[in-house]
Amino acid sequence: MNNTYLKTERLNLRPIAENDIEKIHELHSLAETDKFNTLGIPNSIDETKSILEKWILENNLENNKSYTFAVELNNDNQFIGLIGINLGKEKYKNAEVWFKFHCNFWNKGYGIESLKKIINFGFEDLELHRIEAGCAIENIGSISVLEKVGMLREAHTRKLLPLKSGWSDNYGYAILSTD
Repeated sequence: MNNTYLKTERLNLRPIAENDIEKIHELHSLAETDKFNTLGIPNSIDETKSILEKWILENNLENNKSYTFAVELNNDNQFIGLIGINLGKEKYKNAEVWFKFHCNFWNKGYGIESLKKIINFGFEDLELHRIEAGCAIENIGSISVLEKVGMLREAHTRKLLPLKSGWSDNYGYAILSTD
């Protein structure tokens, strides 16, 4: 059972729950958040529900390899987005992080604040060696967040991401526990 709750100065990161379905569906349905996301806008709330149920199941596995958190403002518990960390092969001690925030909460530092916390969780609690992330090369907002938390751009992969606008190149970022 994932009982991991993470706190920052302004945010609570808690395991997602069944009652997050409507907020997650709204987040996934926004054109602004869909622009650089490979998931696509769900056709129905049932599609979102199946994604949510998979995340909850993964969160609750005894040998958890995937943590998905709801990000909330700690002053009023308002849902503002999602953040996750997916572990790679155990021997490599690596993971990939991802995040998706409601566009009403962009450019307020919440992405940076929550990503710093997840990276810290990865290195300190999960004892990882390397944490990676990727994003479309046109996704200026995510690039800024990744660079501001100290991740370094290590790769430029051509035509990797199937976006609504067509195939997009991807930037690969990483940070090491020794950075």
